[in-house]
Amino acid sequence: MAKTNKMKFTKPEKSWIMYDWANSVYATNILAVIFPIYFGSVCQAAGADNLVLWSYGTSISTFVVAILAPVLGALADHKGHKKKLFLVFLVMGVLFTLTSALFDEYRMLLVGYVLSHIGFSGSCLFYDSFLTDVTTNERMDRVSSWGYAMGYIGGSTIPFVISIVILFLMGMENMLAFKLVIVLTSLWWAVFSIPFITNVHQTHYIEPKKGLVRSTLQNLAHTARDIIKQKHIFLFILAYFFYIDGVGTIISVSTSYGSKLGLDNISMILALLMTQIVAVPFSIMFGRLSERIGALKALCGAVGIYFFICLVGFYMGFNIENNPGDPGALTLSLILFWCMAFLVGTVQGGIQAISRSHFGKLIPPERSNEYFGFFDIFGKFAAVIGPLLVALFTQLTGRDSIGVISLAILFLVGLVLLLGQRRAKA
Repeated sequence: MAKTNKMKFTKPEKSWIMYDWANSVYATNILAVIFPIYFGSVCQAAGADNLVLWSYGTSISTFVVAILAPVLGALADHKGHKKKLFLVFLVMGVLFTLTSALFDEYRMLLVGYVLSHIGFSGSCLFYDSFLTDVTTNERMDRVSSWGYAMGYIGGSTIPFVISIVILFLMGMENMLAFKLVIVLTSLWWAVFSIPFITNVHQTHYIEPKKGLVRSTLQNLAHTARDIIKQKHIFLFILAYFFYIDGVGTIISVSTSYGSKLGLDNISMILALLMTQIVAVPFSIMFGRLSERIGALKALCGAVGIYFFICLVGFYMGFNIENNPGDPGALTLSLILFWCMAFLVGTVQGGIQAISRSHFGKLIPPERSNEYFGFFDIFGKFAAVIGPLLVALFTQLTGRDSIGVISLAILFLVGLVLLLGQRRAKA
């Protein structure tokens, strides 16, 4: 790879970063804020439980990608396959997001969400693995952090603000307004993916020696053995399994949780907008912090903050559940929701960016997709368990706050394993 100016990004690096700008609109509008509110309204009108359905739908979509990730990763490491597989999932995600604007029935909306989520998650798997193709180990933390930062600026904040304006002008009760936001999300994602499609290429790859299928299966088995043998890699993936479970679940169920508690939709949207704005500088700061104190220390700090966020979320729900109809309790919980939104903004981008780049530095670049396939399967199976825990504990206890506090255990286990990985690496 050619030498690069330490401060300036290369064209492939810029184009790689731009895909975060492109796809983050889906993460904000569909996974986190706008679509869950729309889906919740449709479910409530039909007498269905939106939190339970949403949690099960998220579990199904992440389970499918988790099953496919290692095999697709091993296949993508062969010459000429990574970009093709990326495009398949990109097109799938964009199209099924767009078709969600055509339906008003909650079952069809749930199907569209599951399929679009599979496309989104699959494209992100290959996007992450391209990090080793576009930059060097020394620049990886910085490039990865800027990816999340630019995602929050362009992919989240700008189209999110436009979406809020559409909803405010047309009315939060107007279903057409939500459909327009879904169309905007699809178009933004598609258009700003073009630089990545054009300028990012697979530079590290494996030549199949004994047929593509046989070579794929052999490489898959080889990578699995290597991960288990390398204790510091295995412990990090295991830690990631637990703490990223909590991160993803908080992102996906926050607005559904707030809606069930009776919080005002407009206030929640504005609070989550603040999350995106706060996340921009903090994502960049996390990249610099990891260069100074090390990635593992930065990750441990972020996990600790998420543990505290779970405690705040539990108290927020506990307060309303034990004081139903009390305006004071509702006001306090709304304030706590804003506090949670701010805290999430300080660590959400950083913990994902540094996890991605730290793992990228641990693995051989020519087998990045195989390793990221296993990295992704741990993350996706974790994303199955988190929403499932929330749904099950909510159903069993009848209290949403109990489902939320269960996530604190995941962060605690993740922190212990991170400390173990640090010792193993040393």
